[in-house]
Amino acid sequence: MLEQYDLHNLMVLDIETVPQYSSHNQMPEHFQKLWERKTQSQRKEETAENFYERAGIWAEFGKIICISVGIFINGKRTGLRVKSFASHDEKELLESFSAMLASQPSNLILCAHNGKEFDFPYICRRMLINGMRMPVQLEIAGKKPWEINHLDTMELWKFGDYKNYTSLNLLTAIFNIPTPKDDIDGSQVGNVYWNENDLPRICTYCQKDVVATAQLLRRYRGEELITDDCITIVG
Repeated sequence: MLEQYDLHNLMVLDIETVPQYSSHNQMPEHFQKLWERKTQSQRKEETAENFYERAGIWAEFGKIICISVGIFINGKRTGLRVKSFASHDEKELLESFSAMLASQPSNLILCAHNGKEFDFPYICRRMLINGMRMPVQLEIAGKKPWEINHLDTMELWKFGDYKNYTSLNLLTAIFNIPTPKDDIDGSQVGNVYWNENDLPRICTYCQKDVVATAQLLRRYRGEELITDDCITIVG
């Protein structure tokens, strides 16, 4: 599986997002009303105020605070080089990420877990909101499906079955991919950001998901996992 892809022309990525404001009360009043309408069906009996902690899921009400990327490295043994773009200033983060993509081949393959449903469209929407031009690797308008170089490890696992969501945590468990158990999970990112002001901790969590996704790709291809000593985190 996936033998036709050159891993050295592939970039694994993951994003971390949070609500744009520290609390529901901090939102402008007209956005509070829009939030209430947008989430009416999802929150059911829960109040819009209590539901706001999940606002990071929606690009219209959230923002990106970290994008981590990983590229495969040639050598006697395959390695992985991981770097993060993180900032409280979302536009600054996105500009740095976009500049990095501009230095890469236009046919670079982007890969993420649930990337087609979340990471890729979220980045595109936030770039438009910030008045930025889309990097060619993320542009899909006017392209035929086979011209879009996006891989999604969750979609690949479905094999055409679109009925359910399979988490990265579950897939790493069934493929026996070691992952640290001493870190936060996705539901805690907003709290760590807004209440603990610990962006470096969030970056570490994001980087670990990039490593896990890269390892999952290796398993899909029937290849050995990348050993810890061949994984480099770039500061």
